[in-house]
Amino acid sequence: MRWNAALYDTKHDFVAEYGKNLLQYIPSNPKQRILDLGCGTGALTERLVGLCGHVLGADSSPEMIREASERHKGIDFMVLNALDMPFENEWDVVFSNAVFHWISDHDTLLKNIRRALRPGGLLVCEFGAHGNISRIEDAFSRALGELGHERKSGVNFPSADQFRAALEGNGFSVDTVFDFDRPTPLKDGERGLDSWLRQFFQTDLAPLPEEEQDEILRSTEKSLKSDLWDGTCWTLDYRRLRAVARVLK
Repeated sequence: MRWNAALYDTKHDFVAEYGKNLLQYIPSNPKQRILDLGCGTGALTERLVGLCGHVLGADSSPEMIREASERHKGIDFMVLNALDMPFENEWDVVFSNAVFHWISDHDTLLKNIRRALRPGGLLVCEFGAHGNISRIEDAFSRALGELGHERKSGVNFPSADQFRAALEGNGFSVDTVFDFDRPTPLKDGERGLDSWLRQFFQTDLAPLPEEEQDEILRSTEKSLKSDLWDGTCWTLDYRRLRAVARVLK
């Protein structure tokens, strides 16, 4: 997916805002090193600076890293694929917010994170849980189907039990893992859902003619209006999974 970094920060800044709640799980230690995996434009990376001696913000999107580097001078950022990390026993904490659902192979992901962490190192993460945006995905898939297209969903929304098993199977001791509903209001009034769909379903929309994109978006909005629109704001059916786990010594 190609990310619009400026749009992400102005219209979808709720991602980082909700992620601030994760910081409570990270101890403050001037000697520790923290990897912010999937850092986006660096809003939370900046908050992590005060909890450690060194932080690195990493993201697979060059657009995001370019924006982060411009906004947060003095913080290290790099373009990095989470499934191809070069690190070994380098980090005390791996932090990640709203990223793991974009990665289909959680087994390889967790193997890489375990290798990157030092013995006893901490993983703190939150991302989409089973059932996340289910009404939106159903409505969008129907709208695509009406025009003869098939949804190419690349997201991975596990249950808490599934992710616990993946953690334990890859050498982590789980402190906590749970999922929860988090209804999420959007900015921009009636235009909010259109903006959200154009960013987060870009992979499906981008290959289609503009007229078809518009028709699909209007059909999706119509299907969802009675459930997610209150007359002034769209509120999406988000579900999140939060996990804190440690590498076994």
